[in-house]
Amino acid sequence: MPIIEAQDLTKVYRVNQKKEGLLGAIRALYRREQKEVRAVDGVTFAIEPGEMVAFLGPNGAGKTTTLKMLSGIIYPTSGSARVLGYTPWDREDAFRRRFSLVMGQKNQLWWDLPAGDSFQLHREIYSLPAADFSKTLGELTELFDVGQLTRQPVRELSLGERMKMELIAALLHRPQLLLLDEPTIGLDVVAQGTIQKCLKEYNAVHGVTMLLTSHYMRDVEALCSRVLVISHGKVIYDGLLSGIIEYFGQFKLVQLHFSGETVPEDLDKFGEVVSTEGPVADLKVDRARVAEVLGVLLDRYTIVDMSVEDPPLEQVIARVFEEARANYEPKHAAV
Repeated sequence: MPIIEAQDLTKVYRVNQKKEGLLGAIRALYRREQKEVRAVDGVTFAIEPGEMVAFLGPNGAGKTTTLKMLSGIIYPTSGSARVLGYTPWDREDAFRRRFSLVMGQKNQLWWDLPAGDSFQLHREIYSLPAADFSKTLGELTELFDVGQLTRQPVRELSLGERMKMELIAALLHRPQLLLLDEPTIGLDVVAQGTIQKCLKEYNAVHGVTMLLTSHYMRDVEALCSRVLVISHGKVIYDGLLSGIIEYFGQFKLVQLHFSGETVPEDLDKFGEVVSTEGPVADLKVDRARVAEVLGVLLDRYTIVDMSVEDPPLEQVIARVFEEARANYEPKHAAV
């Protein structure tokens, strides 16, 4: 049975519209004009136990709104969802004890107290037996390598250390589902890598299901094999991470090393010339024409070395977002 099942999940907000100027402000006192904002628009997907799934989209796409509905923080306008066998917005106590939501821009720890004191508060909230709590806390502080920091006030910790403490607090009651909203936002590359490693190891050992939003493609590549892409409130891609480049990437990057000291002058006939340096040129070539273009180039020129690669994931995702702005029709790919 899926951990998460969302069916036509929709959230519509009504936003007051005020016209400019004093006259507009006065009119708004007597007659307010409103417009509908569809933050989430008919989202449907299912996530199986143990999966680590990336939930991607540009700012304002509806990612955080979806997570808030799945965690029961807000009610949907229409549609349905089952999370861990419960309807999230019923907010049953048994449901709230089986998941955690971590938001990278919000704190759940007391700022002026040591993290260890907040952990004790979590033990009381979830009625955790002392022995189980101590064992779990020991495992988590060892996993995140923060055993010496739990008695230090949270405000004195670095951003990376604070995020580790936030994750420990979220995992103390051993949830079956972990919803992560930008958990590495603002962290440096080293801190990001540490968080990624710890989450991956925790998933491997405990089988916790994770749904992750992030603008850092390193997070996605390190943790997730499946991707949901949302734009304008709609899911426009649901499939394998390895397939997203093939699905949306319309070109390949071809690097050519010619004999001699310069590159041929007519290379732009074969594709978009991205860069040249001495006898080396980088071309963007339509995926369907790569074999044809290479055949012509090899016949016409002496090539010392060459390579053909897919474009970086960041470029493909950026292209996905751009296309989504012009085309709202959802697309699906099999997992």
